[in-house]
Amino acid sequence: MNASDTPSELHCVFEIQRAAYDAAPFAEWDERRGRLERLRGLLNNNEAAIEAAIDSDFAGRPRIETQIAEIFPSTVAIRGALKHGKRWMKPRSAGVSKWFLPARAHVVPRPLGVVGIIVPWNYPLFLSVSPLVTAIAAGNRVMLKMSEFTPAFSELFRQLIIGAFRANEVSVITGGADVGTQFAALPFDHLLFTGSTSVGRKVMAAAAQNLTPVTLELGGKSPSVVAPDYPIDHAVQRVLAGKLLNAGQTCIAPDYVLIPRTALAPFVDAAKRQARGMHPAGIDDVDYCSIVNARQYDRLLSSLQQARTAGTEIVPLFDGAQSDDRAHRLAPALLIDPPPNASVMSEEIFGPLLPVIPYDSLKDAVAFINAQPRPLAMYWFDNDRRRVEWALKSTHAGGVCINETLLHVAQEDLPFGGVGASGMGHYHGRWGFDTFSKLTSVFRQSRFNGVKMFLPPYKPRVAKMLRLMKRF
Repeated sequence: MNASDTPSELHCVFEIQRAAYDAAPFAEWDERRGRLERLRGLLNNNEAAIEAAIDSDFAGRPRIETQIAEIFPSTVAIRGALKHGKRWMKPRSAGVSKWFLPARAHVVPRPLGVVGIIVPWNYPLFLSVSPLVTAIAAGNRVMLKMSEFTPAFSELFRQLIIGAFRANEVSVITGGADVGTQFAALPFDHLLFTGSTSVGRKVMAAAAQNLTPVTLELGGKSPSVVAPDYPIDHAVQRVLAGKLLNAGQTCIAPDYVLIPRTALAPFVDAAKRQARGMHPAGIDDVDYCSIVNARQYDRLLSSLQQARTAGTEIVPLFDGAQSDDRAHRLAPALLIDPPPNASVMSEEIFGPLLPVIPYDSLKDAVAFINAQPRPLAMYWFDNDRRRVEWALKSTHAGGVCINETLLHVAQEDLPFGGVGASGMGHYHGRWGFDTFSKLTSVFRQSRFNGVKMFLPPYKPRVAKMLRLMKRF
């Protein structure tokens, strides 16, 4: 389906998938495996085209970053589902109260039906394929709504899916915000949305009209905390690796850094060295990504200017030109202790601007984090195990990396998801399989059982037996 299609055609695609599910509500493993293998073939045979399309949409996205952050983890997700999916779908044993023995119980993962996935623009391949893999492994039919801000990739992916899947298996929907609104209002059996918190609220409201359960992968201001005495050079290297990937256009990018006040100057000096070492040609470096479009570029420039007007010290991290309006290139910069009401401190940045906030004690740093909405990720740099455990128990985030950034999202055995304003639910690997399954409880009564002893008319022995049972 493309942008010219009407709402009735959108509903038609949904009804095609619904009818297919109703006709065969439980896909066996061979069928699920076949779909996963077709998806793997789609990726393997079209890597160059995928890289070119995403590069075109960004007007400058390094192909190696697309390999690292999109193609590689997508391939890993498919391989994991192919390896473990048959085991995931097996019935799972469950205990039975001793008073009901010799009955048995188990849990059967069943496909939900038709799943909707709304894909953002920042990682259009990975954030399509990752949930798609587990939805397929769980036996569902799937509709994906692609972002209008990545038109080249969205159209390429639509054509690739058409070539690999029947419309009643997987369908790709393109179009603008109006199509997205209609998509979210369809009566899916589950809807997964990745995007901003503000749009997530609208998606959840639309889904509520159909009582559609949702998984919301949102964003927020993910903090990095550098503990006292932690090696500054290593902290800077890992923070900037996470911040400068995709020019900061990552939902789990470090959004601000909390640094000991005495370590502020060394942190700034190390950040300059690290950024210039990573991208010696500055904003013209072939390994540095552009901002996706004029709208996002102008938003970032406005945030930068607002902070500057408020008296915030701006520390450029690249030599030479700091921006290129035509190419939507923006150099990274540190913003030293901006005021709380600055947009860089009240909104998710989604770009290469990095506020640095000095603190006097780790308790102050934790209090600062806890005063904000719960973030999608937190990055804690510390070699003191006791302090790390204290930090984990004292804060609340969707996911945490210790002495690292971003890499928790690449672990298929970890659930990925937010908490509070940063989202709800989770997916990846077995966790995604369970999200897109109905875990059906099954109780199997034994031929010989004592249930009939508790049928009315109730005799005095029933009360006696209940008193006895409550004692054990």
